[in-house]
Amino acid sequence: MAFKLEWSEEALEDIESIAIYIEKDSPTYAKSVVSKFFEKAEILQEFSELGRKVPELNDTNIREIFVYSYRLIYKLQDNKILFVAVVHGKRLLENHQQSITK
Repeated sequence: MAFKLEWSEEALEDIESIAIYIEKDSPTYAKSVVSKFFEKAEILQEFSELGRKVPELNDTNIREIFVYSYRLIYKLQDNKILFVAVVHGKRLLENHQQSITK
C-alpha cells in the first residue's frame, strides 16, 4: 500500500534552513541535499517502516531515516506519512521534541 506523504511546516523550514546554510559554500551541493530529502521520502511511500524507531522516543510510529548527516523524522499515521523534522545527526532532538510528538 502506498502511503500519502505530507510535510509539516516545521520540517520544510528545517530543509530550507539547511539549504541556506549549505548554499553559502556550494549552491550545487545545497540543491543536491534538498533533492535527496525528497527522494528518500518517495521511497518511504512503499516501504514506510524502512526507517528505524527514533531512539529518544518510545513510539514505534515515530521513525527516522538518514539523509547524509541529517535525520529525517516522520510519523506513521493511518495511511499517511507526516514528515515532522529534519535534524542534524549531531544535534539533540530536544528542540524539536514538542513538534514531533504532537
